[in-house]
Amino acid sequence: MPLPLRNVAIIAHVDHGKTTLVDTLLSYSGTVEDLDRGECLLDSNPLERERGITILSKNCGIELVARSGPFAGERIRVNIIDTPGHADFGGEVERVLRMADGALLLVDAAEGPMPQTRHVLAKALELGLKPIVVVNKCDRPDARAESVVNEVFDLLVDLGADETALDFPVIYASGRQGWAGRRLDPRPESIDELVEEILERVPPPKDDPTGPLQALVTTLDSSDYTGRIAIGRVFSGVLRAGQTLAICRADGSVARGRPVKLLRFQGLGRVPVEAVEAGDLCAVEGLAGVEIGDTLCEPDRPAPLPRVSIDEPTLDMIFRINDSPFAGREGKYVTSRQVGDRLRKELETNVALRVAPGDSTEEFRVSGRGLLHLGVLLETMRREGYELAVGKPEVIERIVDGERCEPFERLSLDTSNEATGPAMELLGSRGAEVTRMDLRGERMHIEAEIPARGLIGLRTRLLNATGGEAILHHSFSAWKPVRSAVRRRSNGVMVAIEPGSATTYTLLQLSERGVMFVSPGDPIYPGQIVGENSRDHDMPVNVTKAKAFSNVRETSKDATVVLKQPRIITLEGALEYVESDELVEVTPTAIRLRKRLLSENDRKRADRAEKSRASAVG
Repeated sequence: MPLPLRNVAIIAHVDHGKTTLVDTLLSYSGTVEDLDRGECLLDSNPLERERGITILSKNCGIELVARSGPFAGERIRVNIIDTPGHADFGGEVERVLRMADGALLLVDAAEGPMPQTRHVLAKALELGLKPIVVVNKCDRPDARAESVVNEVFDLLVDLGADETALDFPVIYASGRQGWAGRRLDPRPESIDELVEEILERVPPPKDDPTGPLQALVTTLDSSDYTGRIAIGRVFSGVLRAGQTLAICRADGSVARGRPVKLLRFQGLGRVPVEAVEAGDLCAVEGLAGVEIGDTLCEPDRPAPLPRVSIDEPTLDMIFRINDSPFAGREGKYVTSRQVGDRLRKELETNVALRVAPGDSTEEFRVSGRGLLHLGVLLETMRREGYELAVGKPEVIERIVDGERCEPFERLSLDTSNEATGPAMELLGSRGAEVTRMDLRGERMHIEAEIPARGLIGLRTRLLNATGGEAILHHSFSAWKPVRSAVRRRSNGVMVAIEPGSATTYTLLQLSERGVMFVSPGDPIYPGQIVGENSRDHDMPVNVTKAKAFSNVRETSKDATVVLKQPRIITLEGALEYVESDELVEVTPTAIRLRKRLLSENDRKRADRAEKSRASAVG
């Protein structure tokens, strides 16, 4: 006799503690012993661990035994779905919520609801999920738990939630310390009351195991041995190992396939089973050609389920082969065919991504939900050994009711009181309209609506303007008429004109005229950007020149000087920095900035041609 089942998703804004809370539930169920607090077991991807965010949704299955309440002593199996919290990975959120019957809405006890909280909660309400509100991080010294609960209520009203959703239970918790309960004072010693709320408030699946088979594929994985793995939920009937299946595709066609293996989630892994009934989650190995959104049915009764809708991309950039003088030195995969194959493979699992041919056979136009979305893809590719060059991110525009429109984002900014002035000035220059300002303790909370193109490069400039105090989040709001002008970088750059290695002597002289991006001994090629000019024009420089020596003894001593540290260019920082005539060279071992045209003469000819076209149009 199968155990009673619950499917629950954990949704929240980035860094509000979802994965840490899942770790606590894993420890409570006995799935994991001797848990190291803060380890974040579900964040298995190296990028997730480094950045401290969830990028890919994860599933795990645990068995819970309530120690009190109506279900006291009863053993229940719970499928837990940990969702991404960043707006750029909204494609993951929308798909995996289809697998859940209830949701834990996690909110930071100090920050309160944030832009992605609104985004994910709106998706959950559309699917009819009733949230259990968990006010997490109540151990923070600046926690304001009661105020946060009121803000969650206001958010639900604003999103049009019904009375059932508004009558939400509240759990106060600290995932890191391992406690959760209905009251803050006295503080509970365990998470018993949270488990009670999950078992009482999350409804069991109401799917019919006697009906025709319908299983929706919401996620894809892959195996070197069995190929593609389809992950999803059985909404009707029973899915059996080895049975022939009809695969209902997006274009209306129906294909046939026979799975190699059927698996169910147990603990942090998957176990083979003979059958999975309606309402349960599963993984199917060996179905060639299956795609996200496909429905698995019985061959004689194909009945596709509604496909998942995904937010459209708002940003695109050119991916092209690396044609710098250093091409092929550091990467394993360098050809356009290899880059194209990798992007097509990414399309199989990354549903929010779009790839189209570029202006030449060596280019691809890649579109995504935001800079982090595309940046994570590039970082993953470079770690796999790919070498390529990418252009400046551009905002996607579309025609709505005959008018040219651009995407607008809902922005949330937290900064110190002293830095509010510079932050507001910068937001204003980017076309943002402030909709709300609140003083929260010693920090100012600002909400605004801003064109997506105004966000490119904003994070770095905000951190510089506020002395590193700013905390910035954003999520998609709506398509609105274009109102922002094209913005260019205020400073020019220093462009190398000679090959070789950078010398301390030259870098010391040039550092007085700007900020350097390279260190002594770094290899340099003509056309590479080696620094930022303090003026608004580009400056050709020779950073490989060495100090000339003679046999004449000087009477004065050189003063001891210290070379300034170069600015470290990160991948996302480079993507924010470059202009339309520049590229970011991405290799497994380096991030370099360069001009699109490496020759100084070619750049001068291009400038003259551009001026001639501009004067002809004028």
